[in-house]
Amino acid sequence: MGLFFDKFDNILYSLKNILDSSGYSLATAESCTGGLLGAVFTSIPGSSSFFETAIVTYSNKQKVELLNIDENILFQYGAVSEECAEAMAKGIQKIASVNIAISVTGIAGPDGGTPKKPVGTVFSTIIINDKLTTYKFSFTGSRNEIRVKSVEKILENLLGKLNKPQMHEFV
Repeated sequence: MGLFFDKFDNILYSLKNILDSSGYSLATAESCTGGLLGAVFTSIPGSSSFFETAIVTYSNKQKVELLNIDENILFQYGAVSEECAEAMAKGIQKIASVNIAISVTGIAGPDGGTPKKPVGTVFSTIIINDKLTTYKFSFTGSRNEIRVKSVEKILENLLGKLNKPQMHEFV
């Protein structure tokens, strides 16, 4: 299992350096990845300097109860939606009082897809302070390949956002 996590080391240490120098803390709210994102963040020594918590809300009931998501978002847009990903990130940011909140929700398969939202549809929101960005991904592969691809893209997007010049002004 160690070899699996090793593939993320370079990006994780880059993120750790940026987060430590900024004093930023981070938390995740996960659905389709089932805690994999939090597990990857905590796979490097010293991650406690920036990583606060992860909440896995696989069911809609727990999205409402733990992350305080408005049931109307789930009813109107579904759990796999831009709106739900944004509400999840806002929920974990408020609960954990962190600078950076990351959410992920999607359909990892092999079942559960629809013509509008096929297997491999994943939404992720990254909030840095009050700047929110939501991503939609369309992955292919097995259930676990989709989960791993989701984590990889989220890490890449977070590093890209933190490497932007305006992000070094850490307010």
